[in-house]
Amino acid sequence: MNNSTSLARVMVRQIIEAGITDVVVSPGSRNAPLSLAFFAASKRGLIKLHVRIDERTAAFFALGIIKATGRPVPIVCTSGTAVANYHPAVLEASHTNAPLLVLTADRPAILRKTGANQTTEQARIYGKAVRYFADIDGPVFPMDLPFDSLRNGPVHLNVQFDEPMLPDDSDQWLDEIKVSAKAFENRTKPTTLKSDANRGVLVIGHDRGGLSVESVRKFAKELGWPIIAEDPLTFADAVAHASIFLTSAQIRAALIPQTVIVIGRTTLSRSINTYLKLAPTQIVIDPRMATVDSDRHADKRFMQIPELNTKTASPEWSEQWEKYADRAAKSIDALTGFSEAVVAREVAANLPEGSTLFVSSSRPIRDLEGFGAPRSGVRTYANRGLAGIDGNISTALGIASASKQTFAVLGDLSFLHDLTGLIHREDIDCCFIVINNDGGGIFSTLPQRGVDGFESVFGTPHGLDPAAIAGAMGISASTISSIDELKKVLKSAVKGISIVVANVASRDENADSLKAIYESMNSI
Repeated sequence: MNNSTSLARVMVRQIIEAGITDVVVSPGSRNAPLSLAFFAASKRGLIKLHVRIDERTAAFFALGIIKATGRPVPIVCTSGTAVANYHPAVLEASHTNAPLLVLTADRPAILRKTGANQTTEQARIYGKAVRYFADIDGPVFPMDLPFDSLRNGPVHLNVQFDEPMLPDDSDQWLDEIKVSAKAFENRTKPTTLKSDANRGVLVIGHDRGGLSVESVRKFAKELGWPIIAEDPLTFADAVAHASIFLTSAQIRAALIPQTVIVIGRTTLSRSINTYLKLAPTQIVIDPRMATVDSDRHADKRFMQIPELNTKTASPEWSEQWEKYADRAAKSIDALTGFSEAVVAREVAANLPEGSTLFVSSSRPIRDLEGFGAPRSGVRTYANRGLAGIDGNISTALGIASASKQTFAVLGDLSFLHDLTGLIHREDIDCCFIVINNDGGGIFSTLPQRGVDGFESVFGTPHGLDPAAIAGAMGISASTISSIDELKKVLKSAVKGISIVVANVASRDENADSLKAIYESMNSI
């Protein structure tokens, strides 16, 4: 057996024995030893093999699987530019501590800087974005350190393969594989959070700093303070529409807290961040302060959920929050037409129990935070590490591949940005709702609106029909323009991949509507 085949089989065996169930491979010549070893294992049912021709798509698809399963996922590519195309997803994984195992194939080190084709400096190409790196050659490599490092984020193994790279016909090596995943036990004892505040607020970032939904719910219930949740579809006890009514300076002044506790990071609304600055004391709970956010400032910082020595909120304090939430809800319920706010409100209210939702960055996730009423019964995901609009289709499909029924809400630019994510040969059930306003709608809500050149460099109208594009790719596609049509989509069983384009009002109209809604909060 040649060295390349030996190394690939040794690595694949250890990966499967560690309990990893999925791998995403992109076609290439130099990664043939790994690709063929994973393929042989998949034929035995030892691992599920996903193939994506675009490495950027492949990496974000793997991130989706990680989100849905909580398990590490290896990605495998050839040498050269393929390696660089992983970088956006590696950065997203780094800022969410996602266990992405990056396996990049390389020429032997002796060929570097010699003019050899498709050879570049791949070693440490991802810099500080990975928790562990190794430049590997030879017939064997122990995976203990990489597996341990995956608990804190992505790992990069650059694997040098020399010719010959094709295996023999024997698959006896697969007979020796026995899955024996090791469970990690955290032996660190939680510290205690002490506070005498009875006018406190708990603010939960969209991805909770990577903490589990169950642990955060338990903490919130024990704390007994009003909850502001960037993801209201996960926390049914959250205050409704807080990011909307806190746009009012008058309301913020009436609700100045003694203390705020922030779980994770707040990345969506200026109103929430403005409100947080009013608190004399801010406490942060976020495991990522140990990795990527080590300079985070707060009066008290916790890397894990602490035990509590606190007072519950006073009845008067809780009643104040409920009063403003009820008044804002009446205003939002009264909204008519087919605006982005109304679409978010209806999606949040009508998602079927037990379904999964992926929300893209930019306006859709902010609209769901503001206009969606808190509820339960939905699992919600988003890419909030670096909040990019790249890879959103792929991430949603990765999540859907490990879920029963998935909906994804995307903006038109997020849809166009990741079209190669729709190139696949798998049975995946996911309905994409594409909010189409012909460009970058979020910029119309920012200070640059109206500056000279705005449409060219910010608005970026594309004039394309997302439904026609999807149809040309052989994907079921339709267009809707009313609440009734949207409700029908949400109530229909999700089968296969479909694209539903929601044509909404112009970007300027939406910005004016949002401004009017915010101004109306001053009088509730």
